[in-house]
Amino acid sequence: MPDENHRAISELTLDDYRTNAEAFREGTRDHDVSQNIDALLRHIQGEPPLRILDLGCGPGRDLKAFTERGHIAVGVDGAEPFVRMARADTGCEVLHQNFLELDLPSGTFDGIFANAVLFHLPSGEITHVLSKLREALRPSGVLFCSNPRGDNQEGWSGARYGTWYDWPTWRRLLQSVGFIELEHYYRPPGLPREQQPWLASVWRKA
Repeated sequence: MPDENHRAISELTLDDYRTNAEAFREGTRDHDVSQNIDALLRHIQGEPPLRILDLGCGPGRDLKAFTERGHIAVGVDGAEPFVRMARADTGCEVLHQNFLELDLPSGTFDGIFANAVLFHLPSGEITHVLSKLREALRPSGVLFCSNPRGDNQEGWSGARYGTWYDWPTWRRLLQSVGFIELEHYYRPPGLPREQQPWLASVWRKA
C-alpha cells in the first residue's frame, strides 16, 4: 500500500488537473510529441496492431495518435474528467486508476507510453510503480518515459508535485527494476541543451 502522505500528495496534484481539465485539454491539444511516439514504436518487436498503454493519457490526444497508426491503445488516468474526455473523444478503453495503486493486467502490452507523467510521483513510490509497469509489459516490451529534467530536487511546483531527475539517477532507477536502456535524448529537438528541459528515454523489459 502507498504511504498515506504520498497518497495525499497524489490527490492534491490530481485535484489541480481535475479543476483545470478543460484548460489543460485546450492548452496541450496541439503539442507535437510525434518524436516520442516514434521513439516508442520503432523499438517494439512485433507486428501491428500493437497493444499500447498510454499512462496518464489525459484528454486522449495521444490515444488518437496511436489508433490512427493502426494500433490498439488503452488509456489510464487518475483524474476523472480526463477519463471521461478520453473515452468520449477516442472510443478507446480508458481505465480510471491512481498510479500509486495501479492494477494492470500482467504481460499484456507491447509498449507503454509515459509522456510527462512519472515525474509527478513522489520519489519514494517510483520503483514500485516502475515495477508495476514492467509487469504489465509482454516479454521484451518497451517503455517510453519523458520527464522534466533537473538535479533530483523534489517538491511542489504550484499546485502540482514533482521530482526532477538527472539522467544518471533516472537510468539507475530503471535498471534497478529490470529495464535495459535503448536510447535517451533531450527535447525540444534542435535546441541548445540549456533550452531542452525534457529528458526522454526508451527501455526494454529485460
